[in-house]
Amino acid sequence: MRAARMEHPATVRVCHWLTALAIPILVASGLEVFAAFPSFGEKIPERALFEPPAMLRLGEWLGGALQWHFAFAWILTTAGIVYVGYQLASGNYVQVLFTSRDVRGVWPMVRHYFLFGPKPEQHEIYNSLQKLAYTTAIALGLASVVTGLALYKPVQLSWLVFALGGFRLARVWHFMAMCGLVAFIPGHLLMVALHGWRGFAAMWTGTRSIHSSRTTP
Repeated sequence: MRAARMEHPATVRVCHWLTALAIPILVASGLEVFAAFPSFGEKIPERALFEPPAMLRLGEWLGGALQWHFAFAWILTTAGIVYVGYQLASGNYVQVLFTSRDVRGVWPMVRHYFLFGPKPEQHEIYNSLQKLAYTTAIALGLASVVTGLALYKPVQLSWLVFALGGFRLARVWHFMAMCGLVAFIPGHLLMVALHGWRGFAAMWTGTRSIHSSRTTP
């Protein structure tokens, strides 16, 4: 018979989907902001690094892009704070965050996913490679918020700008954090696909159906 197991509490699901909504909009609007000065070098003489294609940008102009970016930056920040706070308060973080005890499980999962090796025995909801990916994504999200605050208030947060190596380097770190989050998405979707429909559905319903050997008398 089948039984239902709670896998994703409501708080986790809401934060997940808010983040999934915010990141594409932040990336697209961020590319529009970058297009206003497409360089990490000196303003004079200006040398464009690259100009993002218009189809990937959101906002149509710098002012419009900033409005989109600020609005969804606060959504991402709020979702991140609530998510991390809930994980720590509930103790649920042990099933998501990568720790030293997960190190030895990374290579067997890499071998399974990419080299078609045997599937390691799994006793937790997420395997070691998934934990590593999710923990990295959380770190990149934190980096994008911190560097974004430095770019948003460079005068008021001059100490933070200085710690990041200056305004130009803060732009570089912010851009690199975005690239890292974008790189995370295909791997995340691949893992979702490999783990089947039930895993995806659980992020909507919160529960996953499992086989149970128990029988009713």
